[in-house]
Amino acid sequence: MSTPLDWLSRLPLAWRAPAVRLGFNMHPGFRGMGGRVVHVEPDLSCMRVRLPWRRRTRNMLGSIYGGSLFGVTDGPHPLLLTLRLGRDVIIWDKQAAIRFRRPAYQVLYADFRVTDDEVASIRQVLDQEHETIRVYNVDLVDAQGTVYATVERTLYIATRAHYAERKREKELGARQAAASADAESTQ
Repeated sequence: MSTPLDWLSRLPLAWRAPAVRLGFNMHPGFRGMGGRVVHVEPDLSCMRVRLPWRRRTRNMLGSIYGGSLFGVTDGPHPLLLTLRLGRDVIIWDKQAAIRFRRPAYQVLYADFRVTDDEVASIRQVLDQEHETIRVYNVDLVDAQGTVYATVERTLYIATRAHYAERKREKELGARQAAASADAESTQ
């Protein structure tokens, strides 16, 4: 089965960042929140998202919806990590939290970065332990750098082989628990 990441890997390097930007901006969920990716670094290490203050993104008090502030941070880090680490890794959002600092009545920006050192560190941990948890903080700021909200996202990262093995173990444990419950109920 072909995925968008397979298609992306076949593009020339110079086209990958614009393709990631276009893909995010055309995605109905991301688009519906009002977010727009305005820049992706050519090496896929950084992405900048713009959240405009428009009628569609405003709540009844006139500030940007908290859900839009939270939602525009969903996806960039997992995608950047997947693109940098490769297809043999699975990445899931494990947990997220937002701290609202002040209401937003103007355009906000969020920058997502995955450094080469971070990628090397994750690869090293995955080679030894096959899974890791990483926490990323993203500030939503205005053009002057004033912080309006901070989002903390916790990501689970594992090799595909390890993830598949853990999934099989959980399914086996669930089947065994169901079988023992059935055996007890027939007695």
